[in-house]
Amino acid sequence: MHSVLLYIIYGYIAFVIVFYFIQEKFIFKPEKLGADFKFKYDIPFKELNFEVKQGVRINGLHFYREHPKGLILYFHGNTRSIKGWARYARDFYRYDYDVVLVDYRGFGKSTGKRNEAEMLGDLQFVYDSLSVQYVQEYMIVYGRSLGSGFAAKIASDNNPRYLILDAPYYNFHKVVERFVPILPVKRLLRYYLPIHEWIRQVNCHTYIIHGTRDRLIPISNSEKLQAINPRKITLIRIEGGGHNNLPSYPEYHNFVRDILKY
Repeated sequence: MHSVLLYIIYGYIAFVIVFYFIQEKFIFKPEKLGADFKFKYDIPFKELNFEVKQGVRINGLHFYREHPKGLILYFHGNTRSIKGWARYARDFYRYDYDVVLVDYRGFGKSTGKRNEAEMLGDLQFVYDSLSVQYVQEYMIVYGRSLGSGFAAKIASDNNPRYLILDAPYYNFHKVVERFVPILPVKRLLRYYLPIHEWIRQVNCHTYIIHGTRDRLIPISNSEKLQAINPRKITLIRIEGGGHNNLPSYPEYHNFVRDILKY
């Protein structure tokens, strides 16, 4: 009995150590693209490369209008690359907005070793670079799922027109705990991305869009975020919507249209 208990303890310790060192494989699921990969879309675009520092290049796509109303800076979720996420640019482009999507380090053509502080620095560099071309009053920061954390931080440190969060979480380590409840996630996690703290420093109006049947990040996360400041945070519920299918609902596009028309 004693030896069995020791095996369980050693096994648990081994699991903790393995999780600590390979946690990024659970958090980030990037699609990598070769440096010579050619993007192809049927609306005007150009490829961007933000040279953050030596060895760190953030790759992006810029879908542009001749006379844009403003800019949507889109931070995508934890999978794939901007090659696939770019299809959502149409949701904003159709309302005469330019759209810029960027890949995080290790995604697509972007380079550099990942950690939270450096990734946030990259995205602030991108925001600063774009604000040379666009007045902040006409810049909207959009964050999808994991990207909602990056979007909230950028909005909290700057003055965009709006912040839009698509299926955000309240507390990132709580999301991870749902999948590995036996681990002391709060102590092990190297990524915090605390939206519930950053959103308190956001000065612009925040719109949250969330499906009522989201099983990955339940809508209760967004309800708690809205409760932080109901006068400055509007929660838009997509009835029956899940985590990955909100653009398939007409209500989603109606709300995007209503937000962007002003």
